[in-house]
Amino acid sequence: MTDTRLDRWERLLERLMGGVPYLLLAISTVLSWLTDDRAWMDHLVTLGLAALAAAWIRLMAARRPAIYVAGLVILIAVLCTRGIWFAGFFSFTGYLHSWQLLKGKWRFAGVAATAAISITAYNGGLPEPTPAGILTHVLFTAAIVAVVSLFSFVGEVTAERSAERKSMVARLEETMRENAGLHAQLLVQAREAGVLDERQRMAGEIHDTLAQGLTGIITQLQAAVRAEADPSAWRRHLDNATRLARESLAEARRSVHAVGPGKLETTPLPDALAEITAGWSELNGVRAEATTIGTVRALHPEVEATLLRIAQEALANIAKHARASRVGVTLSYMEDVITLDVRDDGAGFDPARAVDGGGFGLASMRNRVTRLAGRFEVESEPGAGTAISAAVPAILKEPFKETFEETRSV
Repeated sequence: MTDTRLDRWERLLERLMGGVPYLLLAISTVLSWLTDDRAWMDHLVTLGLAALAAAWIRLMAARRPAIYVAGLVILIAVLCTRGIWFAGFFSFTGYLHSWQLLKGKWRFAGVAATAAISITAYNGGLPEPTPAGILTHVLFTAAIVAVVSLFSFVGEVTAERSAERKSMVARLEETMRENAGLHAQLLVQAREAGVLDERQRMAGEIHDTLAQGLTGIITQLQAAVRAEADPSAWRRHLDNATRLARESLAEARRSVHAVGPGKLETTPLPDALAEITAGWSELNGVRAEATTIGTVRALHPEVEATLLRIAQEALANIAKHARASRVGVTLSYMEDVITLDVRDDGAGFDPARAVDGGGFGLASMRNRVTRLAGRFEVESEPGAGTAISAAVPAILKEPFKETFEETRSV
């Protein structure tokens, strides 16, 4: 716990309070010695009693409180017979230790006994055996008891409040230490989560750019080998392979720097989707249509990049597995969502078996949509084609541009 100035003052006060009884005893003894015209023997007796009182305080205060207070009150009474100064100064030790060391009603008993002894010493002896004398003695004693009890109670409440504040500060410091530990753990977990997320992002980008590009390049090179007898066809396939290699290299560089697809930098999403669909149709010799429905709006770059990557992955899967003769890509702008549907009339598959088999393509598409709090669905069955649907929130970037329905056929 931090050592504050208030803590240092409290420790100093405790030491001073521990020395107060000895100081009061010494003052009382010196004043009694200086003001009383007694023989040296009487002064030595007083000094011996004072030394006995100091020893009693030193040895018994922390051991048996009840016996200690009883003995202290007796010593105060004896010393008061040796001089009025002991009633004026040293008797405060009786008040202080009675309230501090005793409990319950015994506190008041110790304070009342000390007050009665002090009043008796001030009056020069016991009160006169008259109602007035006795009543006066009792009233003075009761007044002293009330005042001492009040101030002692206020001090006790203050001490309790101080103890509560110390306990609260200790709990707060412990909580702060725990929070610091939790903060460190959260930083480690956040770093690990960031590393994992970056790995997943890179895996998805590599799959959507390099892997698909390499697949297309291999397909075009194989087609070029088969078309060696036809120079024009051979050249066309070779040019396609070269173009795919350059595009894949550019997309790979953009993926490393976490930049969105290059087509979206200067081209609206519907046009970029149409270009990708047309290029895919040309490479694979499959008829494909790209349709845009609704109010075209510029959306957040992450939303547009997600939909474009899903379309690329869906078309790549169709080229590899579907053996389709026709493909439809539909982009629908609605009030608060935007949907992408990719349908083909190919061989189809069992979605449950595809998920269980750990297909990275479907998992990658689903993860992209999930990160945007969207919905991803796959409908397919063997021999009946496949429909993939992705719906994500339409987070706007700019005001709407125009409303139209356009169909591009290849």
